[in-house]
Amino acid sequence: MLIQHKAQRVGIFIDIQNLYHSAKNLYRARVNYKELLKSLVSSRSLIRAIGYVVKSESAEGESAFFEALEKSGIELRMKDLQIFAGGMKKADWDVGMAVDAIRMANSLDTVILVTGDGDFIPLVEYLKWGLGKEVEVAAFGRSASAKLKETADFFIDLDRLPRVILKK
Repeated sequence: MLIQHKAQRVGIFIDIQNLYHSAKNLYRARVNYKELLKSLVSSRSLIRAIGYVVKSESAEGESAFFEALEKSGIELRMKDLQIFAGGMKKADWDVGMAVDAIRMANSLDTVILVTGDGDFIPLVEYLKWGLGKEVEVAAFGRSASAKLKETADFFIDLDRLPRVILKK
């Protein structure tokens, strides 16, 4: 059961790429990030909301998207898309997101990870058992790792928050 109170300090860490692609593939839709934050924070106290993004080669429309994220109250962490010899591309914020969550955990009561990526299971376990934090995971239930959902103290299924999904 999720226990919320006004004095509860919340930090939200958003895997923007994961969320963006899940909404696009599942619903052919976009995410309403302002509504997402409002739903996740509820009546609690938001300390910080950080979104992790990767700048692609074709920055068409990207800067407007990044601006919209910032306007909705999300602080952005950006990195460039890595392209290796042979054409392989890498766009990964997992370690950065994990380090930020651990670094900020002492200032938070609840850590909310917005991702369905099972790679975050060790982070959830460490925040819960190593640091004694409440950890919520928010993602589209249909595409989120079952083990990640099970490991979190509470799972918020974005499929069930209709105002978060913006149909095109």
